Amino acid sequence: MGTLNESPIQIKSFQFACDIVLYCDILKKNNDFELASQLLKSGTSIGQILRKHKEELVKKILNISLVLRLRRQTKRCIG
Repeated sequence: MGTLNESPIQIKSFQFACDIVLYCDILKKNNDFELASQLLKSGTSIGQILRKHKEELVKKILNISLVLRLRRQTKRCIG
């Protein structure tokens, strides 16, 4: 958590990942290493998935805005 413009889902996913890490520490202390390892990988990957989808969404929005701008410019030139 670093910037002020983080969405609620980013904040919650970070908090969830922190909880997962703490729980995995408990599992490791109880010698349940395999479950701890699997849970750590899946529980902390949520933030990465969110970042990936956010990047894809930004690209789509930029492409749409570019297309709309080009259409407006074309209409001005033609009309």
